[in-house]
Amino acid sequence: MIISVTTVYGSVLLILAVIMVIRTVHLSRRPPPTTECKETDSDFIPLTDIRLHHFQEAIKFETISRESDDLNVEDIYNFGEYIIASFPNIHHNSSIVTWERVNNYSLLYHIQGSDPALQPYLLMAHMDVVPVTNLDKWDAPPFSGEIKDGFIYGRGTIDDKQNVMGILEATEFLLSRNIQPNRSFYIAFGHDEEVKGTNGAGHLARRLREKGVEKLNFIVDEGMPVLEGILDGVAVPVASVGVSEKGQLILKLSVEMPPGHSSIPPKESSIGILAQAVQRLEENPHPSMLGYGIETDMLEQLVPEMSYWRRLIISNIWLFRYPLSWIMSRKPTTNAVVRTVTAVTMFNAGVKLNVIPPLAEAVVNHRIHPSQTCQEVIDYDRSVINDDRVKIEVLTAMEPHPTSNYGDLDFGYQVLKTSVKQLWPKATVVPAILVGNTDTIFYLNFTKNVYRFSPTHMFPGDPERFHGLNERISLKNYAQVINFFYHLIRNSDKAGSTSICALKPTQDEPAERTGSYLWLPVGLGLCETERMGSCLWLPVGLGLCETERMGSYLWLPVGLGLCETERMGSYFWLPVGLGLSKT
Repeated sequence: MIISVTTVYGSVLLILAVIMVIRTVHLSRRPPPTTECKETDSDFIPLTDIRLHHFQEAIKFETISRESDDLNVEDIYNFGEYIIASFPNIHHNSSIVTWERVNNYSLLYHIQGSDPALQPYLLMAHMDVVPVTNLDKWDAPPFSGEIKDGFIYGRGTIDDKQNVMGILEATEFLLSRNIQPNRSFYIAFGHDEEVKGTNGAGHLARRLREKGVEKLNFIVDEGMPVLEGILDGVAVPVASVGVSEKGQLILKLSVEMPPGHSSIPPKESSIGILAQAVQRLEENPHPSMLGYGIETDMLEQLVPEMSYWRRLIISNIWLFRYPLSWIMSRKPTTNAVVRTVTAVTMFNAGVKLNVIPPLAEAVVNHRIHPSQTCQEVIDYDRSVINDDRVKIEVLTAMEPHPTSNYGDLDFGYQVLKTSVKQLWPKATVVPAILVGNTDTIFYLNFTKNVYRFSPTHMFPGDPERFHGLNERISLKNYAQVINFFYHLIRNSDKAGSTSICALKPTQDEPAERTGSYLWLPVGLGLCETERMGSCLWLPVGLGLCETERMGSYLWLPVGLGLCETERMGSYFWLPVGLGLSKT
C-alpha cells in the first residue's frame, strides 16, 4: 500500500518541529557565571582624584584630525608630553618597560613579561579626535572635561581617550605593585586614526617589525561598546566584540555624451542615464548574507536572553532566513549587519544652464560584508546597472578584514570575554561585525586574532553621541574602563586556568579541537516489499558532547516511523529522548 502524500508531509513537518525545538533547547543554555570584579576587591582600581584629573586634563587637549595633512599637531604632541609626565612608573621608574615616540607623535611601549616562551599581545588606542560642530548645543564645552550629573563631558571621552588613559592607568597600577606579568605585551597609541592612521598606526606597525616582532597572540583595539536597553528583545547588556571589519569599495560611475544646446535635447542625457543607474543600485541591494556570516553566530548567542518565540525563530535561522533578512533590512542599523550596503555620496553634472551636459559622475560607497569580496561587489553592480554606457572606475578598494577566531578554545577571545564578564557579570558577550573601520589594518600580518571592543557602557541615546553632540562617559563607566584593562592584562597570564576555558599553559596555538562534537543525521526513506508492504521511516538524531576535559554532554536522539503491513495493519511511533548529564 502506498502511503498518502498528506501523511508524508505531516511527518516531515513533525520532524521540522522536533528539530526546531531541539535547536532552541540547545542554544538556550547559559554559560557558567564568571567571578565579578567588585570595589571591595584588593586589586580593584578606584577612580581617585588624581586618576580623574588625568582624564579631565587629557580631554582638554584639542587633538583634532581633520584630514591626513590637517591635524592639530601641537596639541597632539603636548598630549604625549602630558602622558609622559603623568605616569612615572611607566616612563621613568620601571626596568621592565621600554617606550619611544614614533614618527614624532605616536607612542609605543613594551612591557617585558617574565616568561619569554609566551607569545606577546598588543593593546591599541588612538590619541586624536574628530572635529566639533554646533558648539552652542553642547551641555558643556567639548574640550573642558567638565563633570555634570555624574558624567565627564568632552570630545574623546568615548572615542578614544577613555581607552588611552584606561590602558595607562591599569599599567601604572600594575607597576606600582611591582607586578611583572608572565606574558609580555605592547601598547601602541596612534595619532591619526580618524584620518586612516597611515602616519600613526602605519609607522607603529613598521617599528614593531624593526624591533623584531613577527607574531602577536592577539590584538585588542577600540571597537564596539557594551549596549544596554538598545537591542530589540534583549534586556541584558550586550558586549559585541568586532571579530571582523567590513571592507570598503568606492566607485565612480560616469556617463559621457556629446554636448549640445538645451533647445535641441537628445532622447537621453548623461544625467538621465546615470540617474537610472543609481536608481537601479538603490532599488536592488546586495543579497543578504544572514545564515552565512558572523551575524548568525551573534544572533544565536543572544538566544538565551530572548523570549521563547524569539528563541524559536533565531535558533532556526536556517529555516527563517528569508523573513528574518526582510525584517532586518527594514532598519539601516541592522541592514548594515546582514549585507553589503550601498551609499550614493556624490553626484556631479552640468556646466551651464542651457547646455546639455557632456559628463555626469556619481560616487558610490560600498561597505562590504565579510562574506563577499570587492570583485563580487563590482560584478553585482555591473549586472544590476546593465548599461555599457555607464563606466565604472574603482577609486578605493579595501577587502573585508579576515574573521578572527572566537571559539571556546581561542585564547585571546576568551581572555577578552572573561574580562568583560568580570566587569559586567550580567552581560552576554557575542562576536560581531564592525561596520566602520579602524587602523588595525596595519597590524593584520601580526596575528589572525584581532578583537575590536571598547569597554564603554551605552544606554538609549548614547550611540548618537559618538562623533556627535555631548560626547560623555559616566564616572562609574570610566572606572570600569580602567579595571577592564587591568583584568585583561592579568587574565592574559592565566593560560591553563579554568576561568579561561581550561587552555593549556604552554601553548599559544589553538588547542586541538577533538574534545567536542555536534552531529545531526536526518534520514527519510520510503520502501515497499512483498512481505512488509510499504513503510516510511524518518530517524533523526542530534547529539552534543564534551569530553572529560569539560565534563558535560547533551544528547537528544529522536526517531519517527510509520509502517503498514498485511499482517499487522498500521502503527505509528515517535520515541523522543532528552538527556543532560555531568560526568
